[in-house]
Amino acid sequence: MPERTVKVMKHAILVAFVVLIAVSICAAQSEETTTTITGTILDKGGAPFAGAQIIYKSAASGRSYKVKTDKNGEFSLGGIPYDTYQVEIISRDGESVFKQELRVSENPESHHLLVDLSKPAATEQPKYTPGQVAAIREQNEKIRSMNALISKATNALNARNWQAAIAPLQELVAADPTEWQFYSALGDAQLNLGQYDQALESYEKGVRAAESNTAVDAKNPNTDPVKKKAGVGKMLTNEGNVYLKLHKTDEAVAAYTKAAALDPNPATAYFNLCATLYNTGNMDSAVAACDKAISADPDKADAYFIKGSVLYGNGKIEKDGKYTVPPGTVEALNKYLELAPNGAHVSDVRAMLEALGAKVETTYKPTKK
Repeated sequence: MPERTVKVMKHAILVAFVVLIAVSICAAQSEETTTTITGTILDKGGAPFAGAQIIYKSAASGRSYKVKTDKNGEFSLGGIPYDTYQVEIISRDGESVFKQELRVSENPESHHLLVDLSKPAATEQPKYTPGQVAAIREQNEKIRSMNALISKATNALNARNWQAAIAPLQELVAADPTEWQFYSALGDAQLNLGQYDQALESYEKGVRAAESNTAVDAKNPNTDPVKKKAGVGKMLTNEGNVYLKLHKTDEAVAAYTKAAALDPNPATAYFNLCATLYNTGNMDSAVAACDKAISADPDKADAYFIKGSVLYGNGKIEKDGKYTVPPGTVEALNKYLELAPNGAHVSDVRAMLEALGAKVETTYKPTKK
């Protein structure tokens, strides 16, 4: 950054960007004594029965498991122990339209419920061909295997054991290359290990996976357009962080700019953009990015610090020797003190305010040495 000297005082800014993105992957139960029940319900007209409540009530424990069908009349209910259940279907109007005792066991046929209320034999369990049974068994085995990998990766990430997270995440990516969250988590682990080129590749693949798969699956919250957009924004923000580590400032600015435009919560992307632009000497653009970060998150203390520092540096000495600064300088600096009274930049901020003869609006007191 070009040196900026002000006769009243000199000050330096040390800006830290996002280091860690917390990754949360929901792990389903993977015990061999539980399974995932799927099903399709058709109404009395033979059409998908949307919004119907499915209840599996254990005959042994009395515990109930409930779920509603989606617009396609389908449902998925995870973590169901092997047991005998009283299965009931209740319409949106509260009417019980189906009730039968069913056994959930290792038999794949018991893991799928098909009820067609338009047929007299609707209460009968469907019969599967040997090929269908094999396919259901294979799918259930895949689900159990992936759940075990998800659990292993989640535990490693939560413990910040980045190296231990790599292998299960790579297996998950190979098992389902369409799941952007696997790439995102893998990129985070690689970033924290300093594997920058690999992290960039993972984030890029994650962005492409999220953007190319436009299907929305009610059973998979990761396909929700809003959540997916936020996920892409975070991956692009972390791409910017990687580019900074590689000293590729232009690429970092481009990544942050794109992330801020996509992310429904762009405060982090805008702040990282603000800090990067400041450090490269692009002061006017830095203030604009800081303002956007503040608009997205009014409690972003460091954004006020950078903005106030830039405005302070843009001051000028009048003929009477008084140093005047642009409007908003004092307000931004005092806002930093309000939000971060014990922050890392308190001493610099107080020094700037005192040099301006402005009132320091804080109860912060320097630590006595």
